[in-house]
Amino acid sequence: MSVAALETEALSEDEQHLVRKLRASVGARLAEHVTEGTAAAERKRIGSELIDDALMAHARAALAGGGRGVLNNLAEAKVARAVFDALFGMGGLQRWLDDPLVENITANGFDHVFVQYADGTKVQVGPIAASEEDFVELLRTIAARAGTEERRFDRAHPQLNIQLPDGSRLFAVMGVSDRVSMTVRRHRHMAVSLQQLTTMGMFDFDIAAQLAATVRAKLNILVSGPMGGGKTTMARALAGCIGPEERLVTIEDTYELGLGKTHPDVVALQAREDNVEGHGAITQAELVRMSLRMNASRVIVGEVRGEELVPMLNAMMMGTDGSIGTIHASSSKQAFDKMATYAIQSPERLDRSATNLLVGSALHVVVQLARLRDGTRVVSSIREITGVGDNGEITSNEVHKPGRDGRAVPGTGWTADTAQRLIDAGLDEAVLTRSARAGWSL
Repeated sequence: MSVAALETEALSEDEQHLVRKLRASVGARLAEHVTEGTAAAERKRIGSELIDDALMAHARAALAGGGRGVLNNLAEAKVARAVFDALFGMGGLQRWLDDPLVENITANGFDHVFVQYADGTKVQVGPIAASEEDFVELLRTIAARAGTEERRFDRAHPQLNIQLPDGSRLFAVMGVSDRVSMTVRRHRHMAVSLQQLTTMGMFDFDIAAQLAATVRAKLNILVSGPMGGGKTTMARALAGCIGPEERLVTIEDTYELGLGKTHPDVVALQAREDNVEGHGAITQAELVRMSLRMNASRVIVGEVRGEELVPMLNAMMMGTDGSIGTIHASSSKQAFDKMATYAIQSPERLDRSATNLLVGSALHVVVQLARLRDGTRVVSSIREITGVGDNGEITSNEVHKPGRDGRAVPGTGWTADTAQRLIDAGLDEAVLTRSARAGWSL
């Protein structure tokens, strides 16, 4: 899509003024026509009719006044959509959220907006609000509609972190930046399997078979990768290999995983910020501890960023084998350094040696993701944790290592014990044989 094509969708100043006027008038009339019990589809139908009526009244008034302000067909369609999106959707964001090819939306102020497409193309687009004040009001409205908990956004609470109805994640800040800043990360693959990721070029079928076997064998897995590298998507795909008889507890700071849409027995927990009085905050670390009392077969932590690391590792050793977590790291080996950093900052203040012992006992596999220059997300490394050496450092095998193009290729291979666990979990021995021929030592 060209910049010119995108800019034709931007509202002029006069059109933005009309949108604000119609939003207020149609909103007031809509309140007279619907009740709390009116279905969403019926609300939208009535709203569309009221918008059409309002635009017709505007056209009659403009013609009576000599024709000034009369909208052509394109302008009228843009205004109608903007009013509808303001009343029922996400305002100026909605047209980008409706585009399945848009992957990320960023705004450095209301009028400095960029969209990034799945193919890596990044384009600057028109304003998503009429002013900075309208931008803040839009974000507050979105938070009120989308959030399940109180989500304030003002100078006293300068950050907003919520999940949108389509699964996208919105983060915004104000007060601590020169302009209100917003980032929307799309989750285009809410229900995805390892097989689908294979067809998308993330890894080959042999790797998919091994990853599925690690889940069925109830190995504890940490998915590591860069920001925007597909960690959440990979965690969803791995969780898709878990049988329906198991009970899952997911722990996130903002709902993103959405496993309840594909698995029959899921308890989704979300961390909670403090309230207006500064009380009531619940951290991910506390949620992990709660999960131990919820008869969970497995615990899945959306992203490990701090003090929840230690309780997560403890949970992995206390009857929730086969649990999954994600972490931000640039390599499968650097993930160990990240965990040590989080552990020493946690309330337990674990030193490197204690952390290594905990990691060596709790974790089995680190799956590393990378993003290639063309934007393709791939598995670049799979590392099996084998324990802790005499020097106190974690020992591991890089079962798959980065190849020349960044994609994972066979490395040192699984240990015999783990290979047998994978076979017992249904992995075809031919997969291991093919890998051995490619260079493994079994």
